[in-house]
Amino acid sequence: MESEQATTAASTTRLSPFKYSNRVLLKTILDRRDGGLELIGERVVIGGWVKSSKEVRKEPVPHIAGDYVSGEPEPRSDVCCCIEILQSRIPFLRTIVKVLGGGSGGHYPLTDKLETSIHTSPPPSTVVLQVGDGSCVANLQVVIESSLTPPCQLLHTGTCIIVEGLLQKSWVLQGKYVIELKVDKLHHIGTVEYSSYPLSKKRVPLDKLREFCHIRPRTTTVQSVMRIRNALEFAAHTFCQNHGFLSVHVPIITTTDGKGSSEKFHATSHFAAAGAKEEPKKAVVDNVKSSEGYFSSPTYLTSSGRMHLESYACALGNVYSFGPRFRAEKGESPKHAAEMWMIEVELAFSELEEAINCAGDFFKSLCKWVVENCSEDMKFLSQRIDKTRTEHLQSMVLSTFERVSYTEALDALKKVTEKKKDTMIEWGATLTEANLSYLADEIYKKPVIVYNYPKETKPFYVRLNDDGKTVAAFDMVVPKAGRLISGSQNEERINILTTRIKELGLAAQQYEWYLDLRRHGTVKHSGFNLEFDHMVLFATGLNDVRDVIPFPRSRGKANY
Repeated sequence: MESEQATTAASTTRLSPFKYSNRVLLKTILDRRDGGLELIGERVVIGGWVKSSKEVRKEPVPHIAGDYVSGEPEPRSDVCCCIEILQSRIPFLRTIVKVLGGGSGGHYPLTDKLETSIHTSPPPSTVVLQVGDGSCVANLQVVIESSLTPPCQLLHTGTCIIVEGLLQKSWVLQGKYVIELKVDKLHHIGTVEYSSYPLSKKRVPLDKLREFCHIRPRTTTVQSVMRIRNALEFAAHTFCQNHGFLSVHVPIITTTDGKGSSEKFHATSHFAAAGAKEEPKKAVVDNVKSSEGYFSSPTYLTSSGRMHLESYACALGNVYSFGPRFRAEKGESPKHAAEMWMIEVELAFSELEEAINCAGDFFKSLCKWVVENCSEDMKFLSQRIDKTRTEHLQSMVLSTFERVSYTEALDALKKVTEKKKDTMIEWGATLTEANLSYLADEIYKKPVIVYNYPKETKPFYVRLNDDGKTVAAFDMVVPKAGRLISGSQNEERINILTTRIKELGLAAQQYEWYLDLRRHGTVKHSGFNLEFDHMVLFATGLNDVRDVIPFPRSRGKANY
């Protein structure tokens, strides 16, 4: 019955209700230029969670039980005075009864009956709530009279409600008006155990919120981060689809490890011991190699999908993939989690230059999308996290990329180390994250593309340059973010690829399928990957990747 009433109310409004729940999303009210004031008088049904509550009590009117009925004149003030006098004399009357022996066991029927017949009705009150439903930053002010709520029903922070009423104008401080909902029907109350509710305090630090990953989406900060994350994912798919890339799903479990990383998760299977009670078979993931199990050869959780993506690029042309990648790094870092999401792009018939150009356009399109489509969330995060973040994103859209070879980057860093008398970086060494960030933040003060790395610093499949020492790989480094994109032109010559596999001592048999792509219709191709979680960090201005991943997995922490 209540749901039918809610449906009827929602269908008669000029606002379009959400198709699958017949409630109006708050963003359709609050994201208007006037904050929704043009909707005054509209009847709506909204649902959401209480962000804050305040009770405004009205002056109580004492009366004698049964003295008058609704609709009749209220008792005179002299009656009220008599009641107050009687209430104040009850302890004195009990003393007299006790002296006369009129009570037994601490009970005094006469005075008890007198006290119960004289009472004060619970004073009427108005509850003013700030309610959010996750669709936007702003909350809707909701006004509920106490007569609508069940007795002793407190609408604490975290309570879920579905209410119906009329939108009206409410005056606030500094002469401004806001829209509010005057409730006349209460359809649902989802109570909260306030004493154990993690968000009962007004401000909870981000590191503390990580202990309640299932509850922290109720906070405004995490909601804004997740909406921006969603926008970035949508923007990534939009760019790829608009430029003719096809989405391909690559495997999470793989027998090859393209990055050559030793810090990887091994996937095995666990079976009940012979004679033991049968247990359900389950996958076991560890970072220590174990005996052969479910699969015929050692298997791992993938750290990169580019090798598998190549096979589809060499058939469909231009492809991309979006999914989780895994690294079993033992150390803790604000930039690392065991499971992180990555966008990988592969282009057939293209060389390193084309991949760099595509990566630059891709990065700029993501920055532009956030600026143009997440203004309210960015405004909120700018107030809470980084005041310059929106301007920084805008500057990335308009910026040019400084392109330097590995050797040129090394020379620039050497000049700095000479002045500071730090340890010199020798040619052939891997540029650390600190080295790369220094190039973008301090030396060039703009996004930097570093290319042509020593072959020892990159995976075996990267195309060998003519000098025989460097390979066609690149990193895109962004101020205040570090390395966001890595890419390469991959080796299409089977003889050189075979030589590289032998040089690195890799198991050639595991890569026979990969060599087949060179045996049968080989073509030049290139691609790149963007660490998606780092892009969310960059867009929001946060510092720890665990604060932008819905359910982060890190060493010793996987509770969900």
